[in-house]
Parts: sequence; structure tokens; C-alpha cells
Amino acid sequence: MTRLIIVRHGNTFGPGETPRRVGGRTDIPLVESGIAQAITLGQHFKGEGIFPDIIYTSELQRTRQTAEYILKEFKKNMEINVLPMFNEVDYGPDENKVEADVIARLGSEALQKWDQDAIVPEGWAFNPDRAIESWRDFGDRVAQDFCGQTVMVVTSNGIARFAPYLTGDYEQFKSEFNIKLKTGSYGTLVCEKSVWRAENWGMRP
Repeated sequence: MTRLIIVRHGNTFGPGETPRRVGGRTDIPLVESGIAQAITLGQHFKGEGIFPDIIYTSELQRTRQTAEYILKEFKKNMEINVLPMFNEVDYGPDENKVEADVIARLGSEALQKWDQDAIVPEGWAFNPDRAIESWRDFGDRVAQDFCGQTVMVVTSNGIARFAPYLTGDYEQFKSEFNIKLKTGSYGTLVCEKSVWRAENWGMRP
């Protein structure tokens, strides 16, 4: 069985800060609580006996830092592979804006469709079909090159929600899971006989 673990990076806003919609054009580091989340993830995976054979991140420092803190818990000297396909969504005019401003422009219904059905709001510089195709290509490569191994991807919320398209039945996936991953959480897809299925999603140790 091949395992693909998809991790969302840790927190990037501290107490008292107003969260903003940070996407692919906003490269900010983890805050203290985000580092703690990454350490907890590493401890959790270690306790479960889950050790990645290879790990990928986006180009953004919040994902690379999360991966680094996870690996520290394994005490494992391991290369982190960076792939641009895992960079967060470009939120267009809503990039780096507080949520109240985003809702004022788009309306709450558009954001609800994004969070429930991965329907991209108007104005965002993001092609969902390309993201789905990239995940499918990546899944094929993982199944072929890392058969029987564990692959970990540390990415962001917007990109992660398209990974379950690997299962071939996104509607079924949505009926079982909330597609949105919280910071410091993860989901697991497994592949047996070239068929991907969701083992879990939204796990937050």
C-alpha cells in the first residue's frame, strides 16, 4: 500500500493579529503557535510509526518550516523537495486582505461554495482544472515511483482540497469529509492496485 499524507502548514498569525487571506503571493513565516503545531504533528507521526520516505513542500516558507519541524522530531536528515505546484492559490484582488473585506467584495455565498465545493470565486488568479491535473499527474508518479512507501506533502489549504480528486469520486469524498484542512492538520490518501481512496481527512493531533 502506498500512502500519501497531505499536511497543511501551521499558524501564520499570532494572538491579537487579524488573520488575512494569504495566498501564493504572500510569503510569511510560522508564528510560535504554528511552530508548536508542526512539532506536534512530528510527534504524532512518530508515535503512529509513520515516517515519510520522501517529503515535498511548496516554495513558501510556511510550508518548508512546517516540514523542517516535523522532520526534527524524526531526528532524520532528509532532503525537502520543493515543487511550485504546491504553492497556495493566488487570491487576486483578495490577496492579503482581511476576511471582512473579502466578504464585502465577493459575498459570503461565494466563499461558502469555495469552502464546501472548491468552486473558485470570481477574480482569483487560479485555474482549478490545472490544479486537479497536477494532482493526478503527481498521484500517478507517486504510485509508480514510490509504490509501497509513504510520501508526505506539506502545502496550503487552497491547494490541498484538490488532492482528493485522486480518488475519482470527489462528490463522494465531499459527502464524507470537510474538504477544508485546518492549520496543523492532515489527510491521508492510500493507493492499492492503482486505485486511490481517502483513509482520513482533517486529522489534527
